[in-house]
Amino acid sequence: MNSALSPAHGLWNRLAPRCQQPGCTGNHPFWRRMRRRRRQIVVAGLRCCLDCCFEPALADALSQVSRAPARATVRHRIPIGLLLVSRQQLSGAQLRTALEAQQAAGHGRIGEWLQNLGYASEAQVTAALARQWSCPVLRGETLGMPSPSAPHIPWSLMRWLAMAPVDFVASTRTLYLAFADGPDYRVLYALEQMLDCRTEPCLVRPSILRRHFEQLAEARQESEVLFERIGDIAEFIRIIRSYAIRLGAAEVRLGGCGAHVWVRLLGGSRHPLDLTVREVRESSSIPYRGTPGLTATAV
Repeated sequence: MNSALSPAHGLWNRLAPRCQQPGCTGNHPFWRRMRRRRRQIVVAGLRCCLDCCFEPALADALSQVSRAPARATVRHRIPIGLLLVSRQQLSGAQLRTALEAQQAAGHGRIGEWLQNLGYASEAQVTAALARQWSCPVLRGETLGMPSPSAPHIPWSLMRWLAMAPVDFVASTRTLYLAFADGPDYRVLYALEQMLDCRTEPCLVRPSILRRHFEQLAEARQESEVLFERIGDIAEFIRIIRSYAIRLGAAEVRLGGCGAHVWVRLLGGSRHPLDLTVREVRESSSIPYRGTPGLTATAV
């Protein structure tokens, strides 16, 4: 009996799926759901009713990603300075001078001070950083433009996190990303969840990445809305809901990339729309740059 009913239950769930949010008032028996079908949308992997459950579900998801810790401080076994000394690319006296200058200034990384003082090249510092992280170094003087088949990452997010996609293997859905300041594995995990792919990191010289960002800015697509900071989460939720209704989105994905928040609207009549937030604060205004043809007014 159960085996006979299971295909029917599968059909019913496709025709009038249940809302997966706790306490939803629209989870009536099947025939009542069919008569009063509500528009539904997937938020962070869970289906919910757009009218009554979307904003609470989005608030919970935003709360989780905004609480995601920023990049953790990683203490490597051998500091960059000692790695350069061990390879006879730096003398002990030069390292002490750079450390004293760093301590006196109270800012900057030792690799930057070694370059500023002319004791080490950018390539040498990047190679030492790669040995710390056990990551390969991307050779060459330029980064190629992303493949059209590669998953799209918002330009502002790449710039904030100092990373860029360099290759994509469609057969294994593996995305290779170049970092200028060591890989952030929390960011890599968030990208895997947002893009449905595997990620592999490598390192590249910062100057190469800066030139690459200038090229990307020229070819930047108008499919991104940038928020410098968010102070009123409730207002941000209403803005997301407005875009979701206007685009006819079927799914909202959210990712916490360090101190940044990435929201992607999928399944509408347009290409996916990305909302990126640089910083979430308890109290501030919400300046943003809108996409032509779209506004953030409530619908």
